[in-house]
Amino acid sequence: MPSRSPLVLIADDDLGTCDLYASYLNTLGYRVETAADGYQAVQKARLMRPAVIVMDLYMPRMDGWRALDELRKNPDTKTIPVIVLTGHEFRDFLKPAARAVGATAYLTKPCRPDRLATEIGERLRVSWRGPLRANEM
Repeated sequence: MPSRSPLVLIADDDLGTCDLYASYLNTLGYRVETAADGYQAVQKARLMRPAVIVMDLYMPRMDGWRALDELRKNPDTKTIPVIVLTGHEFRDFLKPAARAVGATAYLTKPCRPDRLATEIGERLRVSWRGPLRANEM
């Protein structure tokens, strides 16, 4: 990826989830920022203008539903693709509901990091080609 690689914002209150996906995406050359709740995600999105946001739906302080609504109302963030990544049990109901409020894509946990990377690549309209080899970094 070029030196100014795309920024991915991961919003999830589970630190392990953030670390897992951030580490993997870093190995692919993405820049990654994390947020522990929807409020932080909205603030960081306004400031940093990430290329893609990965958003859990159920977080403290401000959940992903409200954060997504806030992002879509703001002219500066309304076009940023948001990939919902949730482990909630009502998956059949949540997918259309998340898309209705502005989610670009919907994935469920557990989600393999390469699957998330593929989805991010699709949102950025680039092909994901797997992890970079040491000589490609």
